[in-house]
Amino acid sequence: MATYRLRVNGFSRTTDSDDPDKPLLYVLRGYGLTATKFGCGLGQCGACTVLVDGNAVRSCQMPISAAAGKTVTTLEGLSPHPLQAAFVAEQAPQCGYCTSGMIMTAAGLLAKNKKPSETEVRSALDGNLCRCGSQPRVVAAVMRVAQGG
Repeated sequence: MATYRLRVNGFSRTTDSDDPDKPLLYVLRGYGLTATKFGCGLGQCGACTVLVDGNAVRSCQMPISAAAGKTVTTLEGLSPHPLQAAFVAEQAPQCGYCTSGMIMTAAGLLAKNKKPSETEVRSALDGNLCRCGSQPRVVAAVMRVAQGG
C-alpha cells in the first residue's frame, strides 16, 4: 500500500492505494468531488477534465502515481469563475454532463491565452464531446469571457 499526496482545490489530500495506476478520477470522486464525470474512460470525451498544475488533463487516464505531488483543480475549486456565469448567460449547458469538462478545458486555455481567437477556442474544445449539440453556445460562452464580457 502506497500513500499519495496531492493538493486538490487548495487543500492537501492523501490517498492510500495498492494500485499506482488507479485513475485520478476515482480518487477525486472518492473525495466527494462529483462535478468531474466518468464519460468514456478512454480520455476521448473530456467529461473528466481537470486542471493539473494548470494544464487541462483527462483524469480518467492520469494514474494517481502521476498526480502525486501536483496541484489539481476541479470545477468545485474553480468557483467562482467568469466561465460559469458565461455558460449560464449563453445557455450553454443542456443536459450538463459535459459541462464540467468543457469549463475546465476552457479555463486551462484562458489561463494560458487570455484572448484566444474563436479558432483557438474551437481547437481547445475539440476533444470535449457534447451529445446535446450545445458546442456553439459553449464557444460563445468562452468567447464572451475572452472578450471581457
